[in-house]
Amino acid sequence: MKDFNKPPSQQKALAIGFTIGIHAIAVVGLLYLGMSKPPQPPKQIKTILVNPEDLKPVTREETEFDETAHENVAEQITQTAEPTPEAAPEIPTTAPAEVPPVTPPAPKVDTQKAIQEAKAAAAAQQKAEQQAAEAAKRAEAAEQAKQEATRAKAEAAQKSKAEQEAARRAEQQAKQKADAAEKARLEAQRKADLAAKQKLDAQAKAKAEADAKAKADAAAKQKAAAEAKAKADAEAKHKAEQQAKQKADAAKKAAAEAEAKHKKADAKAKADAAAKNKAAAEAKAKANADAKRKAAAEAEAKRKADAEAKTHAEAEAKASAAKKAAEEAAHKKAEAKRIASSAKRDFENKIKRAWDIPAGSSGQKATARVTLSDSGSVVSVIVNASDPDMKASVEAAVRAAAPYPMPSDPDARREARSFTSTFTAQ
Repeated sequence: MKDFNKPPSQQKALAIGFTIGIHAIAVVGLLYLGMSKPPQPPKQIKTILVNPEDLKPVTREETEFDETAHENVAEQITQTAEPTPEAAPEIPTTAPAEVPPVTPPAPKVDTQKAIQEAKAAAAAQQKAEQQAAEAAKRAEAAEQAKQEATRAKAEAAQKSKAEQEAARRAEQQAKQKADAAEKARLEAQRKADLAAKQKLDAQAKAKAEADAKAKADAAAKQKAAAEAKAKADAEAKHKAEQQAKQKADAAKKAAAEAEAKHKKADAKAKADAAAKNKAAAEAKAKANADAKRKAAAEAEAKRKADAEAKTHAEAEAKASAAKKAAEEAAHKKAEAKRIASSAKRDFENKIKRAWDIPAGSSGQKATARVTLSDSGSVVSVIVNASDPDMKASVEAAVRAAAPYPMPSDPDARREARSFTSTFTAQ
């Protein structure tokens, strides 16, 4: 299976090397076959017909071996290689000549020469067989070369496949390592984001708790003021009711006294006689007039008392409202100062984080007076320090830390626009 992850340059190099190896093996095989001598065709064997009657009788030489020359030669001719399936060469034969009516003198046949020719023919046949065996050996060598080429091709293919597999594994391992590194980086980033989020949540929770506490304190103060106002109103109402009751009791007492006086006057008038009717009537008229005047005076006194009570209640209400407004203003001012103070501490911490402390300035101090805009940018900065490097570094830190997070409350933001901080080199 082809590995598509392998770089194209490496695939191309492997293909070129494999092709060159195959061509080299083929060229060596061709050179081997071309340099070897081709097998020579067997020589023709001539057959001579001899009439046995024309041969001279040859005395047999007595030897210790009971064999003839042709039998000895036949035993020495042995087959050394498998015969090749080649067509047998045609041996030309000559038809026997017609015997003329006149018998010519029979030619003399040299038996020794015939034996030598037979030996030569046997040697030629043996040489032809040797050449055929050599041709078979060359063919076998060519076949072996072909098998070697096939085996080399298979080994090269196997080696290429192994190299591709090794490269694929190496690339897979590298990819796994890269994935592991990326996973570790993402995990570290996730932990950092989680820590930052937890920190922000804690800050938000602390701020929310502080705001809730401030609102609870304000609500408690408002409730106390409302209760004080209600108590004052109840006391004023009770006092007015007491005064009204006293006035009613006084009026009732005055009426009772007038009634008693009237009864006494009537009794006196009846006792004095009819002569005193006129005086009694005048006294009665005078008493009625006095009663009317007294009632009018009491009504006027009641009206004045009600007016005074109303004026007193209105004054108390105004004083309570003014007191409540003053308390709210004081609370708002204190809250603005608290928020501004917290913001100033945050500003100082931000400047200290951005401050690049000069070398060799340990123990030296610098005081910075900073003025900010509503958006948190630096409007002006004045640094007082004995060391110019210390002064420059603090001023650079103040400007580098901008913009500063300004409070949302207008009073707190106005309070936090200017601050003075002292920085000591550690």
